[in-house]
Amino acid sequence: MSFNKNKRRLKIRKSIRSKIFGTNERPRISIFKSNKAIYSQIIDDDLGLTLVSCSSNDIGKFGKNNIDTSKEVGIKLAKKATKKGISKVLFDRGGYLYHGKIKSFADGAREGGLIF
Repeated sequence: MSFNKNKRRLKIRKSIRSKIFGTNERPRISIFKSNKAIYSQIIDDDLGLTLVSCSSNDIGKFGKNNIDTSKEVGIKLAKKATKKGISKVLFDRGGYLYHGKIKSFADGAREGGLIF
């Protein structure tokens, strides 16, 4: 079942990425969650550069991947982005359902000052 679940997520991810393209004015937030951590990046697809990145390991939550940690990662990413002058972004949920950790991350990023 996990193989089919991952295959489904990758198919949805491909569909989402065909519709979302980050620019210099509105870069894209990409998110990935593993069993032990949650990772996020703000990417400018025009230049192919990662502008800002943050993970649960960066904030000292090694091996933690829960809802509270994902919210903290969202807040930290938003603070880093506002320091670089980024306020408006596109949210690429990476094929995951907008629920649980992904929703918590998005709420944290909004709370930190990002608009999407």
